[in-house]
Amino acid sequence: MANKKELVVPLLPLRGLLVYPTMVLHLDVGREKSVQALEKAMMEEQLIFLSTQKDAGIDDPDEDDIFQIGTLSKVKQMLKLPNGTIRVLVEGLNRGEIVSFIDQDEYVSVKVMVSEDDIDEKDLEEEALMRSLLSYFEQYIKLSKKISNETYATIADIDDPGSMADLIASHLPLKIKDKQDILETYNVKERLNKLISIINNEREVLNLEKKIGQRVKRSMERTQKEYYLREQMKAIQKELGDKEGKTGEVQTLRDKIEDAGMPESVLQTALKELERYEKIPSSSAESAVIRNYIEWLISLPWTNATEDILDLKRSEDILNADHYGLEKVKERVLEYLAVQKLTQSLKGPILCLVGPPGVGKTSLAKSIARSLNRNFVRISLGGVRDESEIRGHRRTYVGAMPGRIIQGMKKAGTINPVFLLDEIDKMSSDFRGDPSSAMLEVLDPEQNYNFSDHYIEETYDLSKVMFIATANSLSTIPGPLLDRMEVISIAGYTEVEKLHIAKEHLLAKQMKEHGLTKGKIQLRDEALLKLIRVYTREAGVRNLERQIATLCRKVAKIIVSEEQNKVVITEKRLEELLGKPRFSYGQAEQEDQVGVATGLAYTAFGGDILSIEVSVNPGKGKLLLTGKLGDVMKESAQAAFSYIRSRADELKIDLDFNEKNDIHIHVPEGAVPKDGPSAGITMATALVSALTGRAIRRDVGMTGEITLRGRVLPIGGLKEKSLSAHRSGITTVIIPKENEKDLDDIPESVRNDLKFIPVSHLDEVLKHALVGEKK
Repeated sequence: MANKKELVVPLLPLRGLLVYPTMVLHLDVGREKSVQALEKAMMEEQLIFLSTQKDAGIDDPDEDDIFQIGTLSKVKQMLKLPNGTIRVLVEGLNRGEIVSFIDQDEYVSVKVMVSEDDIDEKDLEEEALMRSLLSYFEQYIKLSKKISNETYATIADIDDPGSMADLIASHLPLKIKDKQDILETYNVKERLNKLISIINNEREVLNLEKKIGQRVKRSMERTQKEYYLREQMKAIQKELGDKEGKTGEVQTLRDKIEDAGMPESVLQTALKELERYEKIPSSSAESAVIRNYIEWLISLPWTNATEDILDLKRSEDILNADHYGLEKVKERVLEYLAVQKLTQSLKGPILCLVGPPGVGKTSLAKSIARSLNRNFVRISLGGVRDESEIRGHRRTYVGAMPGRIIQGMKKAGTINPVFLLDEIDKMSSDFRGDPSSAMLEVLDPEQNYNFSDHYIEETYDLSKVMFIATANSLSTIPGPLLDRMEVISIAGYTEVEKLHIAKEHLLAKQMKEHGLTKGKIQLRDEALLKLIRVYTREAGVRNLERQIATLCRKVAKIIVSEEQNKVVITEKRLEELLGKPRFSYGQAEQEDQVGVATGLAYTAFGGDILSIEVSVNPGKGKLLLTGKLGDVMKESAQAAFSYIRSRADELKIDLDFNEKNDIHIHVPEGAVPKDGPSAGITMATALVSALTGRAIRRDVGMTGEITLRGRVLPIGGLKEKSLSAHRSGITTVIIPKENEKDLDDIPESVRNDLKFIPVSHLDEVLKHALVGEKK
C-alpha cells in the first residue's frame, strides 16, 4: 500500500503543462496569484502543489477549472526576469489529490492528500513490464530520433518502476488529457501497462509517417517541390481518413458516379477520367475540363424515368380541357397511349406539328406531356446554324460543352421526357456545318438509341424520348429530315372555333390577369365575333388574345376612373374601345361580272379570297401581268393563255385574238407578294370570261393548278381556303378532283354550308363557273 499524508501548501495552476514526480523543469510564472503562491512557498518549506488547468485559456481559474490530482513539488530556484515574469526551477516529489481549497485572497492554498509509491520488492510481473516498457521505448527512440541515447541510458538505470514510468511519460509527445491520465494512475502495474500501449501506438504512427515519407520521396523523384507537398498532403489525408480537400472531393465524385446508374461502358469511362482528375494538379487547366466532363456524365439521366399514366380517359380530358379542336393530334396521342398500354414497350414517336403562328403548337406539346405524366423540355432551333449546337463541341476546344439535345436531357432529368424541338424549319447552315443533318440521327427511331454527342463521346439512348417538332412551313425542312417525322398539320381555327376558344379560355385567362371578375365585364357573342373578323387577321388566336387583353385594360380603367361596376361590350361599344376595324376580308362580288374570277389563296394568316381581273383591249397581242406576282404565278398565267389559244375554236373565241388584243391580268393588293400555282384555273376562267363576254358566277370560288392540256392538278391548304370562302359568303367551291380526300379535314359546319365541285379538266370548271352565252 502507498503511504499517505495530508498537507496544506500553496497552489500553482499550470497552463498546457504537467509535472510528474521525479521530473525537474523550469517554469515561467506571470499571474499575480501564482507569483504570491511561489513567494509564500519560498518563505516556508519551499513546497508547492502543481496542478494543470483543464482549459489553458482561462486566466483566473476556480476549483472546477483545475484537475484534482497534481504533483507536490519543491521549488529549487527562483529568478525574477526583467519583464516581471518569475522563472522558477521545480522538482516533482509525489502525486497528490486536492481535498479542499483554501482561499487566501492573494493566493490559493490547498489541502492535499499526498501519496508515495511503495518501495517493496519487485515481483516478476513488474520486472517483465519494466523490461517490455524499456524495449518499446528503445524502439520508439530509434524511430523518432528526438530523444538522445543518454536520456535512454539514464532511464535504463532506474530501478523503481513507478519513477521509470513517470520519467518515460514525461518524454512522450502526449496530449495533456493523456498525460493527466498517467498521473492519475496510482497503481504502478497499471501505469506500466498504459505506457506500453501508448508507446505501441506512437510507434505505429511513426511507422506510418516513415511510410508516407518514403511514398512522397518516390513521387518527388519525378516532379518538383510543389508536387511533393501536394502528394504529402494527399498521403496524410489518406492515412488519417481525412475527407477534406481534393481527396474528399474525389471520393464524393466517385460516390455520385456509382449512384448515377450509368451503363457499364460509361461507368468505366467516368472512373478512368476520375483517376486522371485525381492525379492532375488542381492548378492545371485540364483539371477543370475533366471535372466538368465528369459532372456532365453524373448529371445526365441514365435510368431515371417517369411512369406513364396509361389512362386514355384522363389523357383525353386533359387534352380537351387545354385545347379546343385539333382532333388529329389528340387522336394520335391517344393511339400512342393505347399501344403503350398493350405492349408496355414502345419507342417514342416523333411528331411534327405544322401550322401558322398562334395555333397552339407549343402549348399543345405541354399538354401532351401533362397527359402522359412526363417531364417537359423545350429547345428553340430558330436561327441555329452550327452543327455543334446539336452534336456538341469536342473537349479539345476551349469552352467546349454538350449540344442542345444533351443539355435538354439534363434539364429534363428523366430518360423519357416530352422533348419539344421548336421552330425546326428555322434552322439554317453555313461554313460551320449543317445542323439539320445532325438532327437526322436524333430523329431517326432506328438510330437514336445510341446517339453520339461530340462532348460526351459515349452513346446516349434517346429512343424513349417523345420528340415533338413544330414548324410554320414544311418547304424549308430538308427532305431526309422531314422523312423521319410524322407530320400533323394544324391549319388554323374556324370562326366558330375561335369564338369558343375566346369564351372558354382566352377571356377567362385575361380577366384573371387584369383583376376582373365575371360581374365586371360582359363581352357579348356578336361583339366577340366582330372582334375575330375585323380586328384580327390570323390562323391562330395570338392576336385575338392581345385584343382581348386590350379590352380588359380599357375596362379596368373605366371601372377604376368612372367607378362603374360593370361594363357590357356590344358591337358598338367595341368600336368605341378599339377604334375602327383594322382588317376587311375579301367579300364575294355583289353580281356576276365578266372577266372577274374569285380565287382562293393560302396565306401565313390562314386563307383569303383573291379576285383576278382580266381586261381585253385592242392592241398587238401583249400579255401584261400586274399585282406583284411571283414567277410560279406568272407561269400559271402563261399556261392558261397558251391553253386558251389551243382551244380557241371550241371556246368560240376568235382564232387571232392574241394578235389583235392586248390582255392585262391584274391581281388586286399589288403591294402584297403573291405566288403559287393554285390560281391557274382562276386565271384561265377569267381569261375565257373576258374573251367570250360570258359572266362568272359571283358565288363561285375556285382553286387548282392548270396544265397546257387543261388538266386540273391538286393543290394544298384546302381547309384554309374553304374557311376563307365560307367567311366571305361564297357558296360553291370548285376544287381539283384529287383533293376530294382532303374534304374530311374541313370542319363539318363549313362543309354543310359550302357546295364542293371536284373537277379534273378546265372544261368542267367553265361549265360550272360561266353563265350566259358569248356576247
